[in-house]
Amino acid sequence: MWGGHDTATFGPAVARVTALSTVAVKGLRLQSRDALRLESIGAVDDRRFFLITDEDRMVNARRLRKLNAVIASYEHERRWLTMLFPDGQVVEGPIELGEPLRPQFFAREIPVSLVIGPWAQALSSYTGRRVRLVMVADGTAGTDRGFDGAVSLISRASVERLEQEAGHPVDSRRFRMLIEVDGIDAHEEDTWVGRRLQVGEAIVGIKGHVGRCIVTGLDPDSGRGDMPTLELLRQYRTDLNTTETLALGVFGEVLVPGVLRRGDAVRLLD
Repeated sequence: MWGGHDTATFGPAVARVTALSTVAVKGLRLQSRDALRLESIGAVDDRRFFLITDEDRMVNARRLRKLNAVIASYEHERRWLTMLFPDGQVVEGPIELGEPLRPQFFAREIPVSLVIGPWAQALSSYTGRRVRLVMVADGTAGTDRGFDGAVSLISRASVERLEQEAGHPVDSRRFRMLIEVDGIDAHEEDTWVGRRLQVGEAIVGIKGHVGRCIVTGLDPDSGRGDMPTLELLRQYRTDLNTTETLALGVFGEVLVPGVLRRGDAVRLLD
């Protein structure tokens, strides 16, 4: 679909990367990054873990809103996972994997391994619901749309357009996007679907628009519902030619791996 990857065909910068964000454990608080490396699965230490119920179904902040207040970091080279809870409790240690599983992850099943250690018990006690921690198998994308959605991107101008509807500042972290860019008009990224971008050293192919859910209405630090995001989007983002309804931002696949840094140029294929 995308053809070759000759970077010489890319024109001048159309935008700049203003923020990079990842989350080691899906559903926990998003963390700001100065740089990251993109592979076919996405950022190498992004969404490598998630939580499942006893029925082997993924559970996130949509059902357990308190997860937004927990901070997790994963050191990929050391295979070391750390969680910081709101009361100051730190739970950390090396990753040890148990039995393989194939839990339900949205509309598909993906290969994972149960994580042995103290994190699941700590999260169960904190949320009041029994959960288990799993690690996504090597070579598997832990993002919502798999390899097709290994990258997500939103523009600062699109967030500012939503601020006009809300009447107050909007923290872009509530949209849980990997890349934020500036220098383009509001929702201009909508027009990038079907095109390739060079972002830093990497090349990505934009495949669709990100439809929004109720998680965007939660405060990104506490998980408390504090903004009618979907209702605001309905005021001006309906009946559009987008791949998903109530869209804000775009998603895509990694075509050429590479390092991204804040301040890097974003270039469109001519």
